[in-house]
Amino acid sequence: MRGDEVAPARPAVVRVATAASARAHARAVVDAHWGDRGRPVREQDVIDLLLVVSELVTNAIRHGGGLAGFEVTPVPEGLRLAVHDHSDVVPAVAYGSGELPAGHHGNGYGWPLIIRLSREITVRRRPGGGKTIRVLVPLSLTTAERREPLSPPRRAPR
Repeated sequence: MRGDEVAPARPAVVRVATAASARAHARAVVDAHWGDRGRPVREQDVIDLLLVVSELVTNAIRHGGGLAGFEVTPVPEGLRLAVHDHSDVVPAVAYGSGELPAGHHGNGYGWPLIIRLSREITVRRRPGGGKTIRVLVPLSLTTAERREPLSPPRRAPR
């Protein structure tokens, strides 16, 4: 690594038991990674991130046999999430179009939201059982003139 490069972030792996605690952790990672550097992320992007976190964690708890792990990794494009659960079942809708269900049935909106707000969605079975769902949620910095993609600040040369 050259002196002007920023070291890649390591995943922030935490034990969370609820969607609320997962949201709080994801928000804390965003604030620590970008806010502490005086480069705040657009609030709308953070709201989108928190919706994705809620849906993924809630799905793991309700449909995946329980939450087995939660990882958050800051990357130049945004935040990469990994949600581990105990079910081997890959949701068929995970690779859908993102279209909302026809008519209001009170549920079925989670995966369309995840698909619309995330990128690079993968679902992989884990060797010991269960699966991991990984997504990238894009984030942009707040600027007075425009929305600019995230990138880590460069270190000053020594």
